[in-house]
Amino acid sequence: MQQVTLIGILGLAAIAACWSLAVVLYRVGSAGSTARKLALLLVVEGLCLATAGFPEFALGVPDSVYEQYPVLGIVSFISHHMADAAVFALYPPFLAAALQTKLTHPFAAKGARVSVAAAAVVLFFVTLGSAVFWDSLIGATFLYLALSLLFTYALVVSIHAWRIAAPGVARDRARAFTIAFGIRDVCWGFVYGASIWMAWTGTYTTMETNFEWLVKIVYALGTLLAVPLIAYGILRAQLFDIDLRIRWTIKQSTLATVVVTIIFLLSEGADRFLSAELGDFAGLLAAAVVVFFLTPLQRFAESIASAAMPNTQNTPEYVAHRKMQVYEAALADARQQGGISDKERALLNHLRESLGLSPADADALEREQQPDAPS
Repeated sequence: MQQVTLIGILGLAAIAACWSLAVVLYRVGSAGSTARKLALLLVVEGLCLATAGFPEFALGVPDSVYEQYPVLGIVSFISHHMADAAVFALYPPFLAAALQTKLTHPFAAKGARVSVAAAAVVLFFVTLGSAVFWDSLIGATFLYLALSLLFTYALVVSIHAWRIAAPGVARDRARAFTIAFGIRDVCWGFVYGASIWMAWTGTYTTMETNFEWLVKIVYALGTLLAVPLIAYGILRAQLFDIDLRIRWTIKQSTLATVVVTIIFLLSEGADRFLSAELGDFAGLLAAAVVVFFLTPLQRFAESIASAAMPNTQNTPEYVAHRKMQVYEAALADARQQGGISDKERALLNHLRESLGLSPADADALEREQQPDAPS
């Protein structure tokens, strides 16, 4: 039972990682940006985990609950497979937005995105229909097979994007993408492939052998390891101040955590060991202590943020450097297709203006990337 609880806690940690990072990325990303697309994908992936039994494992919910209230099992089944289908619909368009490779270009078109979404809807209803009308997992098998193939495809295209990326910022970003998403793609590809085997051996819902528990561990651990790498490695090179915003989030969350901890420990400690009246007084005293020591606490939070992200400083020099890096990465991506088209040139000019770069700086970066540029 202790092993089951630990696996449940591992799953809850993965869910918290998905949803908390989704909130941060949504706040720092603009409408239609890769950050927003990733935030939506993380929300859905967190839902996949939340409906895969991890909360029940962590809370020690017995199987008899589902026998007593069968509607809970029905809702969990529908929610989980709806989330699976949503991942199938959202992942290919995100890959097309995040990776500059011809292998993902088809999914950038609106028609392809609509087709993928329609296929996801069909897979979901086939899964639901086969379970309701024939008490069969044949529909789930098709859905799991599609997802397993999707994660394999994602791993291949990320490696391809890394190999063809130009040296410099673009290569660093592609490498970070491959490492981060590669962990999740391998783990989730294994999970959905193993789920097909479990569905046809009758062990899909029994969770009685070490292999079934291994699948659950890989499901949660893959996400828990990959999500922080995904959030930072992909987006840092696309938004020039994304790392500054994450740094600010770390600082503010650290300060809030310290403040809440001080008030909680003083008030609850006095309440438990002395009396409720003293607990209320201690809470007020703790608030006064926090106000008095607010400046030292802010310095402490800043030191935590500096330790987490030591090379990010909100200075004019650093911001200017990040702007140049973003434009350099966009320029390298445009060159990957053999030349810069008129449309790509217009987009680059728009990006240069939005970043506030001078035409001379942009031209200098472009000359540096030319194969025959002088060293």
